[in-house]
Parts: sequence; structure tokens; C-alpha cells
Amino acid sequence: MFNFTTYPPLSLYIHIPWCVRKCPYCDFNSHEIRADIPESDYINALLADLEHDLVRVSGRKIHSIFFGGGTPSVLSADAIDNLLSGIRQRIPIIAEAEITLEANPGTVDNERFQGFYQAGINRLSIGIQSFDDDSLKKIGRIHDSLAAKKAIEAAQKAGFNNMNIDLMFGLPAQTEKMALADLETAVSFQTTHISWYQLTIEPNTLFYHQTPTNIGNEDLLWQMQITGQKYLAAQNYKQYEISAYAKQMCQHNLNYWKFGDYLGIGAGAHSKITNLDTITRLSKQRQPQTYLESADKIATSKQLKIEDVKLEFMMNALRLVDGFTKQEFEQNTGLKLAVVETPIQEAINNNWLQSQNRRFYPTALFM
Repeated sequence: MFNFTTYPPLSLYIHIPWCVRKCPYCDFNSHEIRADIPESDYINALLADLEHDLVRVSGRKIHSIFFGGGTPSVLSADAIDNLLSGIRQRIPIIAEAEITLEANPGTVDNERFQGFYQAGINRLSIGIQSFDDDSLKKIGRIHDSLAAKKAIEAAQKAGFNNMNIDLMFGLPAQTEKMALADLETAVSFQTTHISWYQLTIEPNTLFYHQTPTNIGNEDLLWQMQITGQKYLAAQNYKQYEISAYAKQMCQHNLNYWKFGDYLGIGAGAHSKITNLDTITRLSKQRQPQTYLESADKIATSKQLKIEDVKLEFMMNALRLVDGFTKQEFEQNTGLKLAVVETPIQEAINNNWLQSQNRRFYPTALFM
């Protein structure tokens, strides 16, 4: 069905499903900590999960690793160290691999950051969301502004010079001035990356059933976005994706957006694996206890059809300001560009896409 001459780059995603408190806007597979986290058992389960999947990626190397959640920083540095050591024993990791860990300011301190750094984590993504104490309370965060600032400083002191700050706008009762103040505080730390995105109300969240009444209207949200984008650009943070602004781009997320491959291990993790003439999507058991107890941790498996691949590639690649090239499409889908040339031309005619030197990228109208 597909014709691959080379495989796309391969990343590894590791899901840590526990958090101190479930945020009312969160629709991720995360579970509040009710008792002691079974660290050792979970690390063993992750390594068994990886071993089970190795046959699917024989001979390939890992180009990036991302610990997501939940809140990965609830794990001890020793657990992260043991896990990374176990991964290295089972599959090659390129020397320059980006290894990111998501952290919550309410779960870290100087010693823990130092331990993560020594274990081999070389990039952090800190979930700040806002530097305004009232806003943080309204969205159910467990930290305040002072804790957020101290966490960033502690991470930098521990040696992390590649760091993302996660922020949201469109929070309950937030004004344009407040949203800009959050960005100004984030920029003052001169981190390499800022993720800045609008609060959205997702199904299966507390906010979906108890939606705040004081979220700004579309005009206010649009003005926040435009003002913030202009400010970040003036501060030399290049927007390279819908909600990503960087001096140093996130290589792991770029691999997702360019339709690269990834192994997903952990409760509820997803994988996309290219193999000969097939592309397979897998998901793992969602409930942590079920995941721990299952010998075969795969919950679902699906081979993608040509129509699936065309749609998924475009949905991901067109999140990027620079779009994609003919070579990237053909290398990462195993298809010829001809299969999408008609809809591409229609999008160009509608001023949604532009084309230059066989690179296709969204216009401001599309973004």
C-alpha cells in the first residue's frame, strides 16, 4: 500500500498517569494520587512494554524522548534514572537526543531538578499556565505565582538551559493586559521555548459540566492572541507552530507534526509505527492498574489506510508555520505527492495555502 525507501525518525513517548490534583480543564489520561505511587512496579512495566514493542522497530534508533502525563515530576529522580538506564540497554538513543520531562511547580524543588538533570533529562517543560494567583486558583492549579517563579529559577540553577514554559490565555475573568503580563513574566526568564495557547473547554472535564461564565468572548480572545503574538515576535520568539514560540524548537513535537514515528509506552500511550508497506497505530491500556497487571499492554491496534494517512499528515504538518516539503510528504507517508495535489491546489486557490519551491505552508488566513 505504501512505498517507503527510508523510515521516518523515531521518538519515544513515556506516559506517567498520576498527578496531585486533576485540573478542571484537563482531558488527558491523568489520575489523582490516592496512595503511594508504585514507582518500581511502573518502571518495570514500562520496560516490559518497551521490550514487547522492540520487534516493531528493529534496527532503528530513538531520536527524542518525552515524559508526559499526568505529572512526570511526581516520580523520583532515581526512578527516572533507572528508567532511562533500562531504555538505553534495550534500544540505541542518538547522542544528541532531546529528552524532555514535564514538571509541575507544585511537585519539584532544587534537589529534584538536580536529580532529573543528572539522570539525563536535558529539557524541561514546566506547566505554569499563569503567573496570576487569582487565575491559578480559578483553574485549579496547586501552585501559586511565587512557586512558579522559584521552580523556573531552580531548574535553571540545576543546569537546564533548554526549557519550555507552558501558559494559557482566555482564563476566567482574564483581561488582555493580564494575558500580556503573563507573557512578559515568562520572557523575563529568557527560556528557550514558550507554549501559549487558549483555554478550551473539552468534553469529559469538570469545566465542560460546570463551565465558567466569565471566559472572554471571541473578539477579546482574538485580540489577546494578536497582542501576544506581536509581543513574542518582538522578543525574538519565533512562532513555528499554532501555539509554540521558540528560540530553540522542540524536536520531539516537531517529529509529531512532521508525521514521524513514535513508540508510546505507559498507561494510555499511543504509537505510530512505519514498517515496510504499513503504518500502524497502537494504544495501550488506559487505567494504571490494568496497565500494570496486563501482560499484553496493547488496547487497540489499527493499520492506517491511504485516506487516513493523507488526512493525518495534513492535520499535523499544517500546524507548522513553515508547512512541509514534497520530500517530507513522500518520505514520511510512503505516498507520492500526486495523491494530494488536487486538494492542495484548491487550498492555494482559496488562499489557505501558499507554495514556494515545492514547500507548502499555511497563509495567515488559515492559521
